[in-house]
Amino acid sequence: MNTIAEIASIIKTLKSAVIFTHIRADGDTIGGAMALCRAMKKLGIPSEVVNEGEVPAKLFFLEGVDKISNKPALDGEGYICIDTSDESRLGELQKLFSAGARKGKPTINVDHHVSNTRYCKYNFVRERASNCENVAELIKELGVEEDKLIADYLMMGMVTDSGGFSHRDVNGDTFRAAATAMDGGADVERITYEIFKKQSKARASMYAGVISNLRYFLNDALAVALVPQEALASRGLGQDATEGIVDFALSIDTVEVSVCLMEVKAGQYKASLRSKGRVNVNEVARSFGGGGHVLASGCMFFGDIEEVYDRLQFAVAQAGNL
Repeated sequence: MNTIAEIASIIKTLKSAVIFTHIRADGDTIGGAMALCRAMKKLGIPSEVVNEGEVPAKLFFLEGVDKISNKPALDGEGYICIDTSDESRLGELQKLFSAGARKGKPTINVDHHVSNTRYCKYNFVRERASNCENVAELIKELGVEEDKLIADYLMMGMVTDSGGFSHRDVNGDTFRAAATAMDGGADVERITYEIFKKQSKARASMYAGVISNLRYFLNDALAVALVPQEALASRGLGQDATEGIVDFALSIDTVEVSVCLMEVKAGQYKASLRSKGRVNVNEVARSFGGGGHVLASGCMFFGDIEEVYDRLQFAVAQAGNL
């Protein structure tokens, strides 16, 4: 693995860059990518951020996020992947990334997932509560001072992936990075409201219905929330409206693992998994072709919903000796 100083040195040699973010974008991948993009522009290196799908509208409160495209207008000399554990997490943009890599474009990977595959030519992977902590370190190494917008981008990522600085992997480094962002002018009150609290009446209605139908397994140690397609479609909501649902059940005293299953189409479910620490949900997700962190991971399930519940129960029980 490369050092952060080596990554910074490589970036400084680039004449331009495309910065890739992961599918089903969240505040950490977008915040880190936008912060690095702004820092590079301050160094006179043209760059742009891309994502294969629609960036959640709730992130548009920060300048420039709504301008993120699903394909680059720039023929970047280098490709940089932010908060993306493997190539498949680039979605449709994997084709573009792979083609560029084959042509010899420098590829750079800055990430914090334990499941990272070190798929780029240059890789910096350090497990942290948020990848924006890694990006903050990189920006500092580049010699760019955090202005208010960079600070807001970084704070958005730190707040998002740390659960408002409440997760077990939050440590002194997390707070030091957050303190630097605060000194740079980050508006943590606004960011916390926009990320965790603000919602439409339609989303509140959907959320209430899903939570009222939680299913419990393994002597109430596993809680599963199911979001049917109809719950979103009937209210005109997008998939991003499901973000945060998985965190609710972790507040229940008996629950060790919380799972949110979003129905993508008949017989296909996108799963988000969270753990209090007794169960390594990265291990659970990997058994179904996914991955992520020890405390937060994701994967896909296929089949009848009752069969999905059975497979989940078995995997969680095996991983945590429940």
